Amino acid sequence: MKNYELILVLNPQLSDTQVKETLEKSKKIISSNQGEILTEDLLGRKRFYHQIKKNRDGYYAYMKFKSPASSIKEINFNLKVQENVLRVSIVNETAEAAKK
Repeated sequence: MKNYELILVLNPQLSDTQVKETLEKSKKIISSNQGEILTEDLLGRKRFYHQIKKNRDGYYAYMKFKSPASSIKEINFNLKVQENVLRVSIVNETAEAAKK
């Protein structure tokens, strides 16, 4: 299993409870695809440089998780199709460390 970093950008019109529900749903998606959450952090609301789906800002959430490489496509797809998620970015942590 490899370590991955995930950045989720959520709709800015969500309430705090809706943000928590979306993050819980995202964690369940990772867990159901043989992943294990290592750390998570809600980075808060940030302004975009360019609009994303007609929004000027969004809630950022960061997670670090372990997962088999074969599950990443499925995790990425399932995270993207959530209605409250504007953007998803999954990066292989070891590949990023090797570039430095």
